[in-house]
Amino acid sequence: MELIAALEHTASSDQNELSDATKYLGEAAASNLPELLKALSAVLADPTNSDLARMAASLFIKNNLYSWNDEVKQKKQEMWQQLPNEIREVIKYNLLVALGTENARPSCAAQCVAVLAVIEQPLQRWNIIFQTLPNYVIGEGSNELLRSSALEAIGYICQEMQCGMVESEAKRLLVAIVHGMSEDEPCHHVRLAATTALLNSLECIKDIFETEGKHIMLVVCNAVKITATDAHTRVVALQCLDKLVSLRYQLLEQCMQEVFFVTLDAMKANDDAVALQGIEFWSTICQKEIDLAMGSQESIEQSMQYARQAMPYLMPVLIKRLTKKNEFEAEDANNPATASSVCIKLMAKCCKNDIEPHVLPFILQNIESQNWELRHAAAMALASVLYELDTNNVIPLVESLIHLMSDPRICVRDTTAWILGRIYSVVPERHLAALVECLLLNLRSEPSVASKVCWTFRGLFKAARSVDPTGETYALFPHIKSIAEGLLETCDRCDGAQDNLNVAAYEALNSLILDSSQDCYLMVQHTTLVIYERIQKAIKMEPIIGRDCRQQRSDLLYLLCRTLKCLLSKLSVEDASQVSDVIMEAMQSILRSSAGWILSEVPGNVYHVVSTLVNQLQLQFEKYMPDFTPMLICGLKTRQNYLTVSASIELINNLCHVLKGQMAPYCDELVQELMNKLSDPSVHLAIKTPILSAIGNMAFAIGGHFEKYAAKVLELLHYTSDVCLQLGPTTIYSYELRESILEAYTGISYGLKGSVQLEAHLRHIILLVERLVQDGDMTESMTALATNLTRNLSSSTN
Repeated sequence: MELIAALEHTASSDQNELSDATKYLGEAAASNLPELLKALSAVLADPTNSDLARMAASLFIKNNLYSWNDEVKQKKQEMWQQLPNEIREVIKYNLLVALGTENARPSCAAQCVAVLAVIEQPLQRWNIIFQTLPNYVIGEGSNELLRSSALEAIGYICQEMQCGMVESEAKRLLVAIVHGMSEDEPCHHVRLAATTALLNSLECIKDIFETEGKHIMLVVCNAVKITATDAHTRVVALQCLDKLVSLRYQLLEQCMQEVFFVTLDAMKANDDAVALQGIEFWSTICQKEIDLAMGSQESIEQSMQYARQAMPYLMPVLIKRLTKKNEFEAEDANNPATASSVCIKLMAKCCKNDIEPHVLPFILQNIESQNWELRHAAAMALASVLYELDTNNVIPLVESLIHLMSDPRICVRDTTAWILGRIYSVVPERHLAALVECLLLNLRSEPSVASKVCWTFRGLFKAARSVDPTGETYALFPHIKSIAEGLLETCDRCDGAQDNLNVAAYEALNSLILDSSQDCYLMVQHTTLVIYERIQKAIKMEPIIGRDCRQQRSDLLYLLCRTLKCLLSKLSVEDASQVSDVIMEAMQSILRSSAGWILSEVPGNVYHVVSTLVNQLQLQFEKYMPDFTPMLICGLKTRQNYLTVSASIELINNLCHVLKGQMAPYCDELVQELMNKLSDPSVHLAIKTPILSAIGNMAFAIGGHFEKYAAKVLELLHYTSDVCLQLGPTTIYSYELRESILEAYTGISYGLKGSVQLEAHLRHIILLVERLVQDGDMTESMTALATNLTRNLSSSTN
């Protein structure tokens, strides 16, 4: 097979041809890569070869000299530098010859030239390139293809270098770029290549902004104006302005008037891409001035308050853009209406309540308009400035917003639901019933709306709770039954996977349960039964569902267990005792079926449910320990999911706290597994500190029964504390580790008071405390633990 044929076959749909070509090129590279690269550069330089062969040749050259991975790229650059000088020079010559001879855009040769220029520049072995490329752009007789490919190469070089270019080289390249952007350039392809090159170069040439900044800004402004009929180039020119502001905000001071007019004109453009970029420019200005106002910029820049000055002119344009929203586009779609909403929001944050006169009249005039586009625009405008409006200006709009929740347009209800979710705390009591009614109605709306309604309910529950901090009465009590039923129905919607509706509904239900007061207890009881029935139904599904449905079942059980945990925390001790048997049986059924759910969060949530039940039943929970302990040990032994292990450790801590001495018969395997986890280097660090605390809690709980574990535990603690001291107080983990070791020793010192085995380690423990104190940076909790530990040790030796 010949080289040309092999290159052409790299794009073949015939697998045999493709395989043969790949094999041929691989063997050629392995046999003599320098000669292959030289031959490939000759293929690229010869315009009589097919476009396909030339493109494949350039790709092979580039892939052998460049990588996105820095380590791999370094090795490839070293390989290039080891090539014979004669071969390097031939390749570079051929690549320059190839510029301007390709039919395809962008130029493949330009990419290869840039790769080599970046490699050679630190070694000063191809300085001529910084003269040759500008000459290709500026020189008389250069054709359009040569000018555009040279400009592409310049852009690629600057983009890759970012910094390190000497000033004379940067200025030479800038002259070529500006020449290509001028209105005297007849070819729009060249102007686009030049403008793109400038965008790619700004980071690299920012050191010359002090002398050339104003000139660059004016050139870019002119490029925006002269490309009015070339949307693509105009967008790139606007992107240049945006980046210039990000890199050097103070450049605007010298030519703000020109920048203002070209960006305002862009915002009004019929082409969405141009309008988007014009809006994006002012969003960048607002964000920059917000940062400056907050003092977050590590520079001497001062805000010139351009956004505040331009606001009277920008706001009418932005508001008009809001009215052009496509009803069926996604709310996060990248369009001028959405971009305008973001820009208004940033302008409000930047200019505070100074924005009110520029937006409030439009909202008041159109919030109940017969035209849905104006209604929606008013709602979007309100949503954008909501956090900066005076509360007194929001309250009169509540009734209109409630009416909008019955709007026939989905997008109007969607935006309104978002607003209501943020103004729940200022809703007058006289509107509460109407608000609840409209929210309940919209729980049956499209998932995007219903999901936001769930979020609104959560805020409403919080506000209702704050009315009576004693927890005896609930402002939403008259509606509690219908709200709970509505949320339970929403939790079960078949389209609940869309817009995370199921998750939002369960989270809202959890908030209702936790925020409810004593007068809502019947709702808690009823909901407990419903959730239990749903858990049972999900458990029974296991034998009959296929693999595709298992993840859905897992997600459902995760949500149900979270809700059950909330419910158990609100039940009385008597009611918790009545349902504990069936709850424990259900939880154990889930754990028994969880063997295949290695990465599922369900087992961890089961442990959280059981922990809540432990809190309710107290010593009565001991009756479940014989059957439940093996399942707890299973959670500890899990290797792939540290969240499950973490939840099981939390449960052990809680059991020790509640059952105390009654834990003794169940500790043998628990202690062994805790020690295994602690000594296993593959175990997640987030697990190890809670394990130490659990060991201390267990020793404190079972007292003298811990004696049989003391030797191995103390030996492991000795080793762990030595490692801890070697780490030093340098990371958050090292602080947590030190605190957990003190917790473990404190618990053991209580549990084994007077023990001979403890006395054998006294000297080490005391030296540990002394060393921790000497290292300094003791937290308050560490100081308290160290004090208690030394007091315990002192009393145990007396």
